[in-house]
Amino acid sequence: MTAEATEVRASRVRQARTLGVARHAYPLWFYLPAAVLFLVFFAIPTFASFYFSLTRWTLFDQEFIGLENYIQFFREPQLYQSFINTLIYGFVTSGLKVVIGLALGVLLTSALVGRNYLRSVIFFPVLVSTIGVGIMFKALLDPFDGVVNGALEVLGITGPGWLTDPNLALLTIAGIDVWKGLGIACLIYIAGLVAIPSEYYEAARVDGASKWAVFKSITLPLVKPATGTVIILSLIGGLRSFDLIWATTGGGPGFSSDVIGSVIYKQYQAGFYGLSTAGNVVLFLVVTAIMVPISLMLNRREVEQ
Repeated sequence: MTAEATEVRASRVRQARTLGVARHAYPLWFYLPAAVLFLVFFAIPTFASFYFSLTRWTLFDQEFIGLENYIQFFREPQLYQSFINTLIYGFVTSGLKVVIGLALGVLLTSALVGRNYLRSVIFFPVLVSTIGVGIMFKALLDPFDGVVNGALEVLGITGPGWLTDPNLALLTIAGIDVWKGLGIACLIYIAGLVAIPSEYYEAARVDGASKWAVFKSITLPLVKPATGTVIILSLIGGLRSFDLIWATTGGGPGFSSDVIGSVIYKQYQAGFYGLSTAGNVVLFLVVTAIMVPISLMLNRREVEQ
């Protein structure tokens, strides 16, 4: 083999290697826009929050004070009650969305007249502004002039103070939250239910299985991935909830419906920016500490299935 032929062969090998690297790297460029957005809108603000939580800062000045903000935050008188309220709110809303969402999903995937219209009706509240929903229900549930108590009065029932009774306020807001977010849960369940092969149901009918046996043995196990998704999304939303609570009660009456988010906002309103930033970091860590084990447990069960 001549030197010229050897050089030509080596050149072709180099071109093939370059082409292979280019082909391998080409798909990675499609990740770049998402990576930039993640970096700009999540990674950088997150690390900045961790830093500013260690400072006493304003728009024009900052002073590093270490863990003092965290110490002060954990001395907040209403922190314990707001933490309990956050857990109650998160788990109640998540549980109700799972149960009601599954029931509606089963109903709206059956041979029901007008089911497409009903699907749109159930999903519509998702599209409405949370603040708008809060203001609307604050008017509807007014203990004196509200439509709900007015209707109950016609029936001879004295309506309670839905948003003014300390024992009812948090659960009432949780109910409003379920009404507003139920469309997402229902949509996820509908997607999971229509993906179940119809042959399973046909075989069950041939075997003479009852509707409850079909639901228990076929529908419920095969819809577990959808259930896991609904639990994760609704629980994260419930633990981070703030806007609906603030629009309806502002954390009241008293501090009965305060959650960690509303406590943080009150600190921000008072001008304690570093303290409120530390509270946001604490909330982030709390949500992470709760959701990571739950996510791992749900994923493990899906794999075992």
